[in-house]
Amino acid sequence: MTHPERTEVSRLSARQTLVVASMLFGLFFGAGNLIFPVSMGQNAGALSWQAALGFCITGVGLPLLGIVAFAISESASLFDMCLRVGKGFAYFFTVALYLTIGPLFAVPRTATVSFQVGVVPLLRQAGIADGTAQTVALAVFSLAFFALVLFFSLRPSRILDWVGRILNPLFLSVLAILLITALVRPMGSLAAVAPQTPAYASGTQSFFTGFLEGYNTMDALASLAFGVILVDAIRGLGVKKAEHTASSAMRSGFFASAAMVIIYVLLTVVGAQSAALLGVSADGGTALFAIAEHYYGTAGGVLLGVIITVACLKTSVGLITSLGSTFSELFPRMGRGENARPLSYRFYALTFTAVSFVIANAGLDAIIAFSIPVLLFLYPLTIVLMVLCAAGRTFAYRPSVFAWGMGFTVLAAGVQLLSSVLSPIPPLAFPFTIVATHLPLADLGMGWVAPAIVGIVIGVCVRKDRV
Repeated sequence: MTHPERTEVSRLSARQTLVVASMLFGLFFGAGNLIFPVSMGQNAGALSWQAALGFCITGVGLPLLGIVAFAISESASLFDMCLRVGKGFAYFFTVALYLTIGPLFAVPRTATVSFQVGVVPLLRQAGIADGTAQTVALAVFSLAFFALVLFFSLRPSRILDWVGRILNPLFLSVLAILLITALVRPMGSLAAVAPQTPAYASGTQSFFTGFLEGYNTMDALASLAFGVILVDAIRGLGVKKAEHTASSAMRSGFFASAAMVIIYVLLTVVGAQSAALLGVSADGGTALFAIAEHYYGTAGGVLLGVIITVACLKTSVGLITSLGSTFSELFPRMGRGENARPLSYRFYALTFTAVSFVIANAGLDAIIAFSIPVLLFLYPLTIVLMVLCAAGRTFAYRPSVFAWGMGFTVLAAGVQLLSSVLSPIPPLAFPFTIVATHLPLADLGMGWVAPAIVGIVIGVCVRKDRV
């Protein structure tokens, strides 16, 4: 991306910081960020506070850690961060993460969630419940949705304006109408709603269930992808030196994170209160629609549709922009020698948008089912990379620490992935399941922690880097 020349400054003004924070919040906060806390609140009931705390650690704390790690390590990109582990890992992890939060899972999910939550209930009310009719409706909706995504994405230098100054303020204004109404006129007492599932039976269980639910937002993964957009936006406002860019990025990240915490807690509380009157819905999207309809009737359904669609649109724009920028730098041409064909940002933006459109029409359930094992593999790698980059100055960013720490993490996460993927074939899954279930903290979904620590300790003890 290119920017008009600006006078160099050492820090952003308060107004600029808020605009950049608004852009960052807008990039992170998509449909999943809306529906998961509401569903969690309905199920956790009186223990929603513990669940919300766990959710905020992974749903807000990890994305913030990603921004801090990106800033402190003064990395130019995710690929640059990964090079500290090794060039092969850098290519593997960068491509795997971007495809996961891009055309394979996250971007298609933004369109399907918008349709499922904001459009399907209205179609049913209109008497359009036929499967074929809804399939056609999804195709038409997703085509229009991705046409808008492409329109904004082909103008990447305007992303600060599109998201920070237009789409995100619109989203927050409309969401505020629903949340304020629900809080002023609550459907019931949060304290009176008992936990609805065994996963939320105690405070400790609620905390760790919320902790794992925060993974589903994919924001920790996205933080590494959005880092380059954040840094580019700050530099476009005149902050050029790496140390000044890092401090401005962290300030914007803290403001964006504070807003996310507030909204997550409010959504969880509203969800828990609604369970007293509406009961527990099948998912957060259904619950949100029921809440909106309770307060505003059919207009509430339309209001929710606008909220969801704008939330998903701004996230998709950020993801496609980040994908296009990264892939055009990593793979600038196809082929070798004189026959090599240049691959521009525009080519990648068009390609990833088209692929997202096709996969979106496979349906939301299929996308979520396929994404879960991949997320359980990528999240440990992401967390360890962020921790090592954030704390790298304590061990002088020694390659051995990165290589050993990440190597053990990949082994542990890989065992969990194979155990999950091979579960339909018990004889093949058995050895991986045995190992995965006997790792420390495996019952809490964090069996990778102990191997990662062991690897880091070995890396610190190695006197000569041989990587």
